[in-house]
Amino acid sequence: MIKTKVTLLFVCILGIISMHTFAQDVTIELGPDEIGLNETFSIKVTITNDKIKSYDEFPDIQGFQKQGISQSSSMNIINGQVSSTNSIIQYYKPTRKGEFTLSRFSVKINGNDFSSPGKTINVTDARSTQRQSNAFDPFDDLFGRRDREEPEFIEIEDDAFFASSIDKEEVFVGEGFNVSLAFYMSESNQAPFQFYEPGRQLDEILKKMKPSNAWEENFNITNIQPERVTLNGKNWIKYKVYEATFFPFSEGQITIPSIAWEMIKYKVARNPTFFGSNRLEDFKTFYSSAKQVKVKPLPQHPLRNEVSVGVYQLRENFSNLEAQTGEGFTYNFGISGEGNINSISAPKTKQFHKLNTFDPNVRQQVNRGMGKIRGIKEFNYYLTINEPGEVRLEDHFEWIYFNPVEARYDTLRPKAIVQVSGESKVNQAISKQRLGGIYDLIELESNKLSYQRYKYYFSILINLLLVGSVILLAVLIMKRGNG
Repeated sequence: MIKTKVTLLFVCILGIISMHTFAQDVTIELGPDEIGLNETFSIKVTITNDKIKSYDEFPDIQGFQKQGISQSSSMNIINGQVSSTNSIIQYYKPTRKGEFTLSRFSVKINGNDFSSPGKTINVTDARSTQRQSNAFDPFDDLFGRRDREEPEFIEIEDDAFFASSIDKEEVFVGEGFNVSLAFYMSESNQAPFQFYEPGRQLDEILKKMKPSNAWEENFNITNIQPERVTLNGKNWIKYKVYEATFFPFSEGQITIPSIAWEMIKYKVARNPTFFGSNRLEDFKTFYSSAKQVKVKPLPQHPLRNEVSVGVYQLRENFSNLEAQTGEGFTYNFGISGEGNINSISAPKTKQFHKLNTFDPNVRQQVNRGMGKIRGIKEFNYYLTINEPGEVRLEDHFEWIYFNPVEARYDTLRPKAIVQVSGESKVNQAISKQRLGGIYDLIELESNKLSYQRYKYYFSILINLLLVGSVILLAVLIMKRGNG
């Protein structure tokens, strides 16, 4: 029994040692020196006993166009020893005949640089052979099939498109319209697709698409999720990549331009094999059609350039309240609905000594969903009332806006009523308030004349008045003496 355990331990140690003898090794293989105009050249990087976790771009070759990348992996068991290989292959298609030079280059694999001396490639006339690429099945050596014909990759016709959508073709100034970009693929589509750097593409798209004269509320799509939709009686899978609502500042026309969207579209092997790569990475660019939105001016109104535009309602924190004169309480004037919540301004207030209003605290919440911008903006006031009786807040607050659905101006006024009891404190409130105007200047202005010439004119005036008074007095005395 002990002997058996020792034997098993010895075998395990030999296995570990044998696995370490197959240390990580990276090789770079280049395609043939001569190819036909209808064939492909390849650069293949193979790593042994490790996985390809990351890699940099392969070099460009003058006279060639990159066609895509494929990957393959294999495992070999020879005399009980296990080794694995992982390969990545970059394909190049020649664009013309001639002799071209692949200069010395290096490729970063898993964070390490590996170099190749390059070579000269001679491109001749198209050949009649059916070989379209130099990719090979990584298990060919294992099963003795290295000399078989290379797989041919073909492109499958797709049933997909990319489109921009708008929910309105005509809006008022300040009225929002929704814009979305999505990739559509029919449920019967057979062509394999994959998204290609959507974040980078969207950054470029926004620079081109976002109007300069509009406020943007971005829905901030972080995960591209499939959604089943039906268009013209046909089922599609919709992948929305961008959505926003724009609120135009001025009248005119807003153009959503044609947008290009690039997808990875794989070519597939004409004769798939159990081992090796059966698809080849390629690219296809889709284009959306342009859209136009007409922006109309608001109807004439004294506050046309100030009002908010949307469908709004008033929300209050109470309908009836009992309070004492001079005692403070809070009143919440909340505006909720659909529109540009950020542009909502505070309601107009009418000041009088019976009620004192202080600047409000403001809070807002914006919700983006179902293609709409909804939310609420609250103005929280601290109020005091100085006269007993019934106070209707509609006499103190009002908020004017434009309703684009009904195409008319409307006003939100409070329904809240405050029942105030106690002694009148109007005079006390007035005494605490600054009188303003000339009274404010009493403490600020000097009681001395500002300029010397004013003193001179003032002295002359006083002297003339004195002389006149003496003459008048003399005349009166003489008249009384004569009488």
